Amino acid sequence: MTIGRWLSDRAEVTPGRIAIEFEGESITYAELEAAARGLAAEMVDLGLAPGDRVAVLSENRPEYVVVVFACAKVGLIVVPLNWRLTASELAYQLNDAAAGLLLVEAGRMSQAEEAVARVGGHLRVRPLDRPFGSSEWRGDGPEDDDALFLIYTSGTTGRPKGALLSHANTFWTNLSLDRLIDVTTFDRVLQVLPQFHIGGWNVQPLLAWWKGATVFLERSFDPARALRIIEEKRITTMMGVPATYLFMSERPEFGRTDLSSLRLAVVGGAPMPEGLIRVWHERGVQLVQGYGLTEAAPNVLGLPPEDITRKIGYAGKPYPHVEVALRDLRSGRMIEGPGVGELLVRGPNVFSGYWRNPEATAEALAGGWLHTGDIAERDDEGFYRIRDRVKDMFISGGENVYPAEVESVLHDHPDVVEAAVVGVPDERWGEVGAAFVVLKPGVPEDPDGLIAFCRQRLASYKVPKHLRFVEALPRSGVNKVLKRELAAQFRKGEQ
Repeated sequence: MTIGRWLSDRAEVTPGRIAIEFEGESITYAELEAAARGLAAEMVDLGLAPGDRVAVLSENRPEYVVVVFACAKVGLIVVPLNWRLTASELAYQLNDAAAGLLLVEAGRMSQAEEAVARVGGHLRVRPLDRPFGSSEWRGDGPEDDDALFLIYTSGTTGRPKGALLSHANTFWTNLSLDRLIDVTTFDRVLQVLPQFHIGGWNVQPLLAWWKGATVFLERSFDPARALRIIEEKRITTMMGVPATYLFMSERPEFGRTDLSSLRLAVVGGAPMPEGLIRVWHERGVQLVQGYGLTEAAPNVLGLPPEDITRKIGYAGKPYPHVEVALRDLRSGRMIEGPGVGELLVRGPNVFSGYWRNPEATAEALAGGWLHTGDIAERDDEGFYRIRDRVKDMFISGGENVYPAEVESVLHDHPDVVEAAVVGVPDERWGEVGAAFVVLKPGVPEDPDGLIAFCRQRLASYKVPKHLRFVEALPRSGVNKVLKRELAAQFRKGEQ
């Protein structure tokens, strides 16, 4: 199940096939394997041993792929760093991981040096852009349950936690993904998610290299360029978060771009507004909602292709080899049949725990299940719809309100580009909704009209009491809306 074997096999079977296309450069499987072996030998010569941590600070690039496969061969643990973090935040993760080597692309070197200056002890820094060694590593390699990735969560509450994902976790999550969406050896995969996110590896790219497909790797996401690549390079499949598809659909060329080659586009990271799914379906693209989280490596739920239209807006059913359940938020008991509760997960894709954090691990894996912190609804056919985060849900007058449901309604308004809803304190109802709305350019603000639109489609307790128009929503490195920042903005405005 070890991941280093995937590339070795491909380099043996299809050495001349293109593994990566990046900024006009093509890299074959044989070239990728040679580079990975060269870097593996170099890291061993530096004194790194199995289990040591290798951190990477870089935007997407082929050398990053080389690092992952090189570490996979030796048994080193890759620590992807979010390049949007401050030096202090980066230093915390480097210290916590006790990284032995930091690989940095040239454009991030000053950022890295500032972070390293705050790190206690000796940390070696190597330019990622420098050619790798020419000698070839030969060794036994890691075991299936040895760690491959140490990925830090977003840290929405307290300090970020490092989730340890093993070779076996990676193997099983890719196998289950393949048994649902079937990446083929002839696919042309567009990769725009950042490689500091687990979705940048385990939602198509690693599977594509396992299968011998070609990955069109983008340094970062640009909606206009992504549309152009889909048309010119005849992309067959891709993965993104809702914002990825929103920004692409907003481009003026979206309606005239040839999308006929795109057989399947996967979306995850957050619930997808149904109106946006329909926009892509009208262009003939099967946009499939999925669901996952870092601690599950990340794939948990996926929508079978035959149910795409019939179950629009659903995250689907558990992937093969994955088991899920619903836990009642009040009683803690498991829910049988249709119902709403916290989604629990178990299976060979689920992580072993948080790095050096037994308390958080015990809480996350209580009772032998991974507690996701997400609220899901299961229908009578066994399909799941993600309602919201437990922490995002608020209670208004004794009724549960799921912001994602309200946001979907706001998104359906013809003048709205996107919206985010947070629960805020209210003397009468305990909590009420505050909506932050981005309007299309040139559209006048009409709060009364937008509230009236919501009242026609939502129960009264779900209708936002507060409405604010903003130019843009604050986002994380993977384009997730930062609701804690919106809540802080509201509190500040109320003072």
